[in-house]
Amino acid sequence: MASSHASNLWVLLGLGIAGILLAAKKLKKTIREDLGAFIDKLLLLPPPPPPPPKAPHPLTALSFAISDLFDVTGYSPTNPAAHDRIPGGASSGAAVAVATNAVDFALGIDTVGGVRVPAGYCGVLGFKSSHGAISNAGIIPVSSSLDSVGWFARDPNTLRRVGHVLLHLPFATPRNPRQIILADDYFQLLKIPVDRITQVVIKSAEKLFGKQLLKHQNLENYFESKVPSLKEYARTKAISSTKVPTSRLLANVMQLLQRHEFLQNHGDWINTVKPAIDPVISSQLSENSKLTNEEIENLNTVRNQTRAAINSLLKDDGILVIPTMPTIPPKLGSKEIISEDYQNRASSLLSIASISGCCQVTVPLGYHEKCPVSVSFIARHGGDRFLLDTVQTMYASLQENSSVIADPKSSKKTISQEESAEMAKEKGNQAFKEKQWQKAIGLYSEAIKLNDSNGTYYNNRAAAYLEIGSFLQAEEDCTKAITLDKKNVKAYLRRGTAREMLGVYKEAMDDFRHALVLEPNNKRASQSAERLRKLFQ
Repeated sequence: MASSHASNLWVLLGLGIAGILLAAKKLKKTIREDLGAFIDKLLLLPPPPPPPPKAPHPLTALSFAISDLFDVTGYSPTNPAAHDRIPGGASSGAAVAVATNAVDFALGIDTVGGVRVPAGYCGVLGFKSSHGAISNAGIIPVSSSLDSVGWFARDPNTLRRVGHVLLHLPFATPRNPRQIILADDYFQLLKIPVDRITQVVIKSAEKLFGKQLLKHQNLENYFESKVPSLKEYARTKAISSTKVPTSRLLANVMQLLQRHEFLQNHGDWINTVKPAIDPVISSQLSENSKLTNEEIENLNTVRNQTRAAINSLLKDDGILVIPTMPTIPPKLGSKEIISEDYQNRASSLLSIASISGCCQVTVPLGYHEKCPVSVSFIARHGGDRFLLDTVQTMYASLQENSSVIADPKSSKKTISQEESAEMAKEKGNQAFKEKQWQKAIGLYSEAIKLNDSNGTYYNNRAAAYLEIGSFLQAEEDCTKAITLDKKNVKAYLRRGTAREMLGVYKEAMDDFRHALVLEPNNKRASQSAERLRKLFQ
């Protein structure tokens, strides 16, 4: 996929994963001597015993794309959410593919925002994994200490499924956050109303977890005390006489590291081939060539201290909330994106996760002035599973509150939401009867979005997921249904089936036995429990 041509910033990201590869197998027809009229030999044998059931791949039936980070003249993708606005940065083609329903998910590389920015500007979910959590083997590096594999999806279920595969995550019970920290000073970098973003998060967090989890943090003061190497960096750059925010200093460190490592990886090629490079970027690369070993060492120290600071702040159960980008997507051809003010604000927001190597997810929050807006959640380095769980838990509530805050008049319609949810469920039931599994899943998802406190909707969607072999998603939905209704026999049976197909036999047997406790005469539960019991004999 092609990337956006809108910013010099993203040209640096022009070396990454190769583009989407489409393989077509050609079938060669062989003409037999008998022209196919007879079978040479027919040997009748007893049919072989059927093989044991094998769980399909967790991503079975999903389509995907891989981002090509090269900027190709004449192929800059169009933002599907706002055609007159830029779609984002390096992996914008992949974001567009997901946003237009062309694929279910897409892969990209995030160095200084290559996944996070297009996700925010195109109105889809975008996940930047912790640095080093996913192998970069086979990927041409841009900046080795900043490059992270990322991916896009339209819904949190798919985002989480892809993450579990890429990160090789074993089964585990989802965890909820115990603290949600809003970076108040970073929200001041926004050029849209702050409440449009913060109130959505606050209301959702209060509804799901209670007010006690919410905290506010001034990261300027925190980084000053926890990242002392920033002062040394400011001294070496002769800017200690003026008060430069730590957010700006971190952004500068990110840019210098990126350029330095880019030259390390591709400097010889540039000097040999002498490709046409934008004069501004050429000048920036020339400046970086003059960095001393001491300066480079200090940049790496800043990176290490920033990671330690974020990990200390968030621990294993915290989420840091910041804006994804400071503005709605700039207009195509506008000078805004190359302005110093835009670059400073955007780089400051993007630098936290890039420098620290922590994982970050972009979550769309509807529209402002007919353009997509989003918020970003950051978890500690290595907290990818926890971050994916948090998005899964909060997504529906975030979308609901986003709609209400964006259009206060819509709150008057909430009285009929339960009725609308029931209508969506009934349509889903009809689609299920007609064996239209994907349509049923979509309708049940719509019912859940309208009313996420009804266990039947999750349970019904789990049944549809089982039909298409999406056992992990079926298990998740059944767990949610059981949380809402501890006596939901069907949820225990379906979760047991999903777990059996996933090879988690002990937990599956526990589910079938629990269903028997609730319904002692349930034949399905009895037979399933007995089958698994014999398996362990």
